[in-house]
Amino acid sequence: MKFTVYQESRLGRRKTNQDRVIYRYTREALLMVIADGMGGHANGEIAAEVGAGFIVEAFGREANPKLSHPFSFLSQILSGAHQAIVDAARSNGLAEPPRTTCVVCVVQDGAAYWAHSGDSRLYLLRNGEIVTRTRDHSKVQFLLDQGLINEEEAKTHRDRNQVLSCLGGERSPQVTCSRKTPLKAGDVLALCTDGAWAPLAGEELARALCNADVMAAVPAFLDRTEAAAGSNGDNATIVAMCWEVDTVAGGTGVIDTDIADLDEIERGRVVEPELSDEDIEIAVATIRAHRPYQSN
Repeated sequence: MKFTVYQESRLGRRKTNQDRVIYRYTREALLMVIADGMGGHANGEIAAEVGAGFIVEAFGREANPKLSHPFSFLSQILSGAHQAIVDAARSNGLAEPPRTTCVVCVVQDGAAYWAHSGDSRLYLLRNGEIVTRTRDHSKVQFLLDQGLINEEEAKTHRDRNQVLSCLGGERSPQVTCSRKTPLKAGDVLALCTDGAWAPLAGEELARALCNADVMAAVPAFLDRTEAAAGSNGDNATIVAMCWEVDTVAGGTGVIDTDIADLDEIERGRVVEPELSDEDIEIAVATIRAHRPYQSN
């Protein structure tokens, strides 16, 4: 596999960063995860930390060097992450299970597979256009689908922050999986929290990131997002990957897993958690205690 990948998270105008982002890769598979702890509920950052960490732990066990059944992995691992968050709340006396949105993407054998719950998004960008994106599990997306509001009204709707599904909480999450999606040279996969995608139109994201060096394009786009959001800016996080980037003019920092140093084969990191030592211990213990997914 040959690609470039870059992740960045901005605090915005919030006091803490509840977003989590990470990527990992082996010789034959790439994992990208993004999670947005829901600030309207207590301990959202713990939900994002536990959820993202749980998924990465499972990928490390199962991608040897790639996943046997990517869609089974995605659906089961999101359900497992949800249960890990719920159990963490119960075992540590939290008043209610914390909540987080989540998007997970796996790339292997030249194709992408993804799944999500909530309103964090994945975009597949090609030649400056949006090929597809995830559909939000949100009140506003429901109203759009019913034809009750239009795109312009959605931007300022009073319920635009109302998420209908997530990991954690009292109800099982709605998880939507993609189709197996073959990638073409120069395609960009971008996973974004709502603080990154909401302030600007999706078409601007497509123009900013397509056929570009994601290592330069992502920070520049986040600069524009923060400026557009102004004083209401939320945490804004993106992880973006450009596929077979050596064929794209201007690509830098290409990762070729066929020749990569084995000591560097797993890279990327969760955004530094802004948790107490006790919270971190809870998150780590929960991740290590739950291992529900095993491939056949």
